[in-house]
Amino acid sequence: MKKYMCQVCGYVYDEEKGDPDNGIAPGTKFEDLPDSYLCPLCGVDKDNFVEC
Repeated sequence: MKKYMCQVCGYVYDEEKGDPDNGIAPGTKFEDLPDSYLCPLCGVDKDNFVEC
């Protein structure tokens, strides 16, 4: 599983953990996140994330 970091605020989306506070189940791949997914810390869209 991979991790992706928000280039704006440094939040890391970990595919293994998901984002349960925002309805994203553990094990959800980044590419499977809805296009409407926003960084939970700063609110930018997923185009602002890079693999880390």
